[in-house]
Amino acid sequence: MYPTLYLYINGEFIGADASRKSETVLNPATGDGLGQLPHASFQDVKHALIAADAAFRSWKNSSPMLRSEILRKVAVLARERADDIARGITLDQGKPLAEAKAEVLGCAEHADWHAEECRRIYGRVIPSRDPRVRQMVVREPVGVCAAFTPWNFPFNQAIRKMVAAIGAGCTLVIKGPEDAPSAVVALARLFHDAGLPPGVLNIVWGAPAEISEQIIRHSLVRKISFTGSVQVGKSLAAMAGGHMKRMTMELGGHAPVIVCDDADVDTAAATIAKLKLRNAGQVCVSPTRFYAQAGIYDRLRDRLVAAFEEARVGDGMSPETTMGPLAHQRRVMEMEAFVADSRARGGDILTGGFAPDRNGSYFMPTLVDGLPEESSLMTREPFGPIASLSRFDTLDEAISRANSLPFGLAAYAFTTNMQSAHRLGSELEAGMVNINHSGMALPETPFGGIKDSGIGSEGGTETFDGYLTTKFITQV
Repeated sequence: MYPTLYLYINGEFIGADASRKSETVLNPATGDGLGQLPHASFQDVKHALIAADAAFRSWKNSSPMLRSEILRKVAVLARERADDIARGITLDQGKPLAEAKAEVLGCAEHADWHAEECRRIYGRVIPSRDPRVRQMVVREPVGVCAAFTPWNFPFNQAIRKMVAAIGAGCTLVIKGPEDAPSAVVALARLFHDAGLPPGVLNIVWGAPAEISEQIIRHSLVRKISFTGSVQVGKSLAAMAGGHMKRMTMELGGHAPVIVCDDADVDTAAATIAKLKLRNAGQVCVSPTRFYAQAGIYDRLRDRLVAAFEEARVGDGMSPETTMGPLAHQRRVMEMEAFVADSRARGGDILTGGFAPDRNGSYFMPTLVDGLPEESSLMTREPFGPIASLSRFDTLDEAISRANSLPFGLAAYAFTTNMQSAHRLGSELEAGMVNINHSGMALPETPFGGIKDSGIGSEGGTETFDGYLTTKFITQV
């Protein structure tokens, strides 16, 4: 059931063999081996970069209509192959099969949307002070781009970078997640079968630190796009900045949720719990710090506990499962550390707080009450099925506490008061603010953070900005 894994360089699929280093991909639900992932050698990475550079010389001048046609074919093929791709994602990443299929189908929309928008990369004419002079602004593809994508949404995070770079006329070398590689290999097959010319898209695997350094420092690479942790993102940004390379960084978050006294508590609890337990909490925009106003605190607490305890934790391939395993055992150990710190600081474990006694990387949905602001769970992104619940009295207090961390990716708020909603939308320090629902990550909306949570946006009309240069031409 699990697909064969490959490197993809200059239009060629390169599998594991005796002469090449490889690693075993594991199923987080069982701990069993799934397949062998070939690693790129130093020469493989160099070959990919040179191929991308050679392809860029023609691809940068390709018709937007051709780019659009290829992206549309990718969308069609993604929908046709969604079942097979989703099975691979569930096997190596762990999320329930329904979530995996929804990820693939949702990403087909990204390909469709970029197919339309890549035909609308406009410049402009600037009226001249001298009638003999003609002044123009044009947008040009930046060149060879490098992308580094995470394991939590392996199909989504990779395709967003692919369709933006390729649609803009750039070429791309991407290093996907070794823990969950099948989705990125499937994407290579989609673009290959859609007729993308050799060298425009290249995929390499290997030790992250070694691969990223070789790629970022290479003179052919002009743009870096990274999705992952703040710590790694800052390291890569420093490296890219040392070589004056533009970058898009979508980094970690620690999303606050503010639930006011006038909110619809049932809707708020159901929405928060669903968002928290999606992909076992391994989501950069997952709500993690729950702030409830005093008047509805008890009701919200009870409904959240009930929702967490209704989750059916198990193998993502089982149709009964609503929350799968964490992606690997390291995440389970992190959850156990959060729980230990919470107990040491006087927190009350309202539900969960333990790994069930079974094979696989499972951890039960966990809600912690009464933590001090300096505790680990209140200051560090948990990236798992654990959240804190705190009481507040005034909106000023809630906003101040929500903004107290260096993160600024996503925030959530629930209120029926229009003045409060306006304040929350204006004053919460986040790149994306959701009020009374969650409405992020659509193809037509920008996705990105502020402060330590990143630089730049993906999606929306901003999607091509990081892949284009602005050139001013003045001519007599």
